[in-house]
Order: sequence, then C-alpha cells, then structure tokens
Amino acid sequence: MAADALSIIPGAVLRNLSDKLYEKRKNAALEIEGIVKQLATFGEHEKISAVISLLTNDFTYSPQANHRKGGLIGLAAVTVGLTSEAAQHLEQIVPPVLTSFLDQDSRVRYYACEALYNIAKVVRGDFIIYFNKIFDALCKLSADSDANVQSAAHLLDKLVKDIVTESDQFSIEEFIPLLRERMNVLNPYVRQFLVGWITVLDSVPDIDMLGFLPDFLDGLFNMLSDSSHEIRQQADAALSEFLQEIKNSPNVDYGRMAEILVRRAGSTDEFTRLTSITWINEFVKLGGEQLVPYYADILGAVLPCISDEEEKIRVVARETNEELRAIKADPAEGFDIGAILSIAKRELNSEHEATRIEALHWFFTLLDRYCAEFLAYLNDIFDPLLNALSDPSDAVVLLVLEVHARIAEESHHFHHLVSYLIRTFHNNHFVLEKRGALIVRRLCVLLGAEKVYREFSTILESEVDLDFASVMVQVLNLILLTSTELGELRSPLKKSLVDSCGKDLFQSLYASWRHSPMATISLCLLAQAYNHASCVIQSLGEEDINVNFLVQLDKLIRLLETPVFAYLRLQLLEPGKHTWLLKTLYGLLMLLPQVKLLTRLCWERLYIVGFICLHSKVRPSRS
Repeated sequence: MAADALSIIPGAVLRNLSDKLYEKRKNAALEIEGIVKQLATFGEHEKISAVISLLTNDFTYSPQANHRKGGLIGLAAVTVGLTSEAAQHLEQIVPPVLTSFLDQDSRVRYYACEALYNIAKVVRGDFIIYFNKIFDALCKLSADSDANVQSAAHLLDKLVKDIVTESDQFSIEEFIPLLRERMNVLNPYVRQFLVGWITVLDSVPDIDMLGFLPDFLDGLFNMLSDSSHEIRQQADAALSEFLQEIKNSPNVDYGRMAEILVRRAGSTDEFTRLTSITWINEFVKLGGEQLVPYYADILGAVLPCISDEEEKIRVVARETNEELRAIKADPAEGFDIGAILSIAKRELNSEHEATRIEALHWFFTLLDRYCAEFLAYLNDIFDPLLNALSDPSDAVVLLVLEVHARIAEESHHFHHLVSYLIRTFHNNHFVLEKRGALIVRRLCVLLGAEKVYREFSTILESEVDLDFASVMVQVLNLILLTSTELGELRSPLKKSLVDSCGKDLFQSLYASWRHSPMATISLCLLAQAYNHASCVIQSLGEEDINVNFLVQLDKLIRLLETPVFAYLRLQLLEPGKHTWLLKTLYGLLMLLPQVKLLTRLCWERLYIVGFICLHSKVRPSRS
C-alpha cells in the first residue's frame, strides 16, 4: 500500500512535505489536496487510504519533527480534498492527529491543533464519534506549557463547541463520566476549560445537563475556593444558573445533591459554605418531603453554620433550620428520628452556644411531636442531656431543663433527673453554688414546686454524706424562703397547723430539712410551728454551733426582716397569743456570740426581739 501511495504522490512533494520550511510543507499539502480531490472524483478510495497510511506511518509517526509536522498538514489536506466524503476515512485520519497532541515538540502539538481544526471544519458533526477523545486532548492542551499551543487549542475548542451545539448525535450520557473524572483537576486553565464546556452544554435546549448535575456538582463547588478570582466567578455563575433551573424544574434529584451540599457546608472556605447553605436552604423549601431521608445529614450541616463567623451564613442557616423544623414528617415515611437525635446529641458538645441552643430546640420539637418514638431512644440521649445541665451558658441550662421537664412527666424519669441533679451538686459544689438556685427554681416552674421539693426531700433524707445533705438542704431552704416562684409552696406550709395538706407537705420536707438545724428552724417559723422551733433551739448542743451554723443564723435573722416573714413580725404585736414565737426569737438571740458577732451585727435586725423582751414577762437570765 505504501508503494501505491509513492506512485500516487510525486517524490518531490513528499520531500517538500518534510522540509523545515513551513512554506514548502504548505505547498506540498496543497498538491496532496489536489491529488486526493481528483482520486475522490473517480472513487479511488483504496488509493486515498494508501495515501493516508503513508502520511501516518512515514510522517506523523516519524522520529523527525519536521516529518511529523508535514504529516499533520498532509492529513488535514487529505480531509479538505475529500470534502463530503471525508467521513468514511476519519477512522484513519483522526487517531494519528490525536496522538500528536501528546508530542514532546510544542510545534508538533501546535500543528496537531491546526490540523484537527481544519479537519473539523470539513467534517463537522461527523467527527462527534471522537468527541470524548478530542475533549480529553483539549482538556490537557488547555494547560499546555506553550502559549501558542494554548491559543491554537482555544480556537479548536471554540469550533468543537459550535459543532457540538448544532449536532443531534452528541451523547451526553457518554460524555458525563469523562467530565466527572476531570472535575477534580486543580489546574486553573483546565478548570476554566471545564466550566466553559458545562456552561455551553447547559445552554443547549436538547441537552439535559440538570439531570446529570449530581455528577459534577461537587467539582463546581470545589472551584469556588480556587485562588483565581475569575474561576470562582465562573463557577459561581454556573451554579447560580443551575439553581435557577432547579427552581423551575418539576423533576430534580435532590437526594444525591443534598449529600454533596452537606459536605461542602463544612468547607473551610467561607464562600463555599455560604453557597452550599444557600443551596440547602432552597432545597429544603423546594424538596420538602423528598428530602426526608436526608434530614439528619442536612441538620448536621445546618446546626454548625448557625454559629458561623460570617453573618450571612448564620442568617441563612437559621432560616433553613426553621424551615426544617416546620416540616412535620411521618416516621412511617422514612423520617429517622434516631438519626436526628444523634445529630442533636452531637451538637450538644459544640463549642458555640447558639448551636447548642438550637440542638436543644430540636430535642424539644421531637419530644413534643413524636413523644413515643423519642422515648424509645431515651437511653442513648438521657445522660448527655443530664450532662448538659453543667453547661456554662444559663440559656442552655434553662432549655435543657425544659426538655427534662417534658421527659420527667413520667415518674421514673423524674426521679432519675432529681437523683442526677443531687449527684451533680454533690460532685461539683461550684455548680451547686452558681447554678443550684437557677436549676431548682426553673424546675419548680416547669414541674410544680411541691412535686420538685418533695422529690428532693425524699432523696436527701437517706443521703449518706451528712455534710453535703446539710448544705443542699440549706440551699433548698433559702430558695423556698426567697423565690417568688415558690410562693404557692409557702402558702400551704404557713397553714400546716390547721390544714392536712400543709401538714403532709411540712412532714415531707422536715424529713430531710433536719439535716440542717437552721433550715429546720426556718421551716418551723414558716409553718408557724413555733413550739417545735423553740424545742429545736433548746436541743442544740455545743457541737452543733459552728461557723457554718452562725453564718446560717445570720442569714435567717436577715430573712426575718423580709416580706416573707411579715406575718411573723405582725404576730409580735400580740405577744400574749404567741409566747412560743417570743421564746424562739429570744433563743435565736441567745445563740448569737455575745461579744464580737453581736456588736458586728446590725442591731436593727433585733429591734423586735428587744422590744418584746422589754414589754413582756420574758426576761433574760441573770446568768
């Protein structure tokens, strides 16, 4: 066949085709074009094949660069000579040209671009069957080290785009795997090349790029953090266009894309996070129930963004979180409550208060809507919720208490909660000192003061650590006497001498209040059990009166001046009716240190006792 070709093409033409001068190679190519055109006129396709084989084997595959250049020009000339009949010879013509794109000589690569450009102009849509290979070659050439090659590749790329957009033979299904493979390339020129193709193909009405968006969406998001501003803009523009198409499309595969967006929401790049959370926000609005299987993953992406440093991200994340919580999904339709709880539990350990608060809102929402299903997972989340009571944020602690109060509507869980609180206060006195009052008062509001105090008293009654029990009772007693939230609890206690309910409550509290003498006396004064209060005071021995006792005594004397004990002070106006009250107050006076502490204390606190001592039969002992 090579011999046939040599007889067809004069030797001088072949010599000029490999000449180092471009003009000679060009003239030789023109002569080959004329020869092929004449052969095509007479239908001599076997001879044409022989010529192509000669140009391929002896020229394009030659070790000599000038031969390779001539071979490429010659193959383009053959195609031009064949015109409309070129399609049947493309299988011979195109492969050697594509191979030349990888040539080490930049000039050969340049001529390969030029040759394929001329071939493409002739055959147009007929070379679509080689599109993937051509695309792959252009992808590499877009990042070529030689500027001239890049320029030639750019021109060829524009022509190929024109051909593809007008062709009805282009297969997007065959192309997408190649595009997906290339999307992770980091070279900026390649990235621009890829975004350009995505944009062009998306503009073709007959090509459904949206249907294949999940295949290259991650790559586009990856480009949002590129160091090149131009690439970031191009990727953002492409994503914006796709998002608009999603809004207008009735059929969208939200699931696969949601998985990508969730990953990207955790990006270290601020712009990527903002774009991904914006997409998630739109998906939640548009997808609704279609996203039910992905709710947990989406929530896992949204909750951390609520505490993002960028305000725009925080705003969108909060809006998305509210949208999610507003959707009432059915567990029977795939709504995984366990997965949601797992995410909320994880975010309880977030370093950001806003995220922890929103996680707790999710606990409360799920508990309110799906109580039975929620309680099925209680063993996994109860301890983390209890641990959250030690959170440094008051807002978090108050929300945790709301969740616990809802759970504690069942007696078993209520007992567990109070037991844990007592154990926590025992192990961490700082929590008791700083948070004890807040926690107890809030629980009383949520669950009822009497229920809470009875449970505390029942558990503390059998407390082994008597020192802690005394401290705990003192805290509870102070809250009882000073908190407005416990006004309804004080009312029945004041009537305990004449009311059976008040009496029962008094006895319930007294069981543990006796761990602290001063708390016991306070409770008796509140319950108007003055006789018993006086007996308690008289029963105190030297071992009971220590520094802590005197501090508690000082607090009680201060409390006697508060509105809580207004009724007690008024009773002093009728000393004949309240002899035991007088003895009790006088006993308290006698418990005070008679020198140092007495002179340090404000005498105004004791003016009532002094008044009674002067105007009644009660007299201080001479001793």
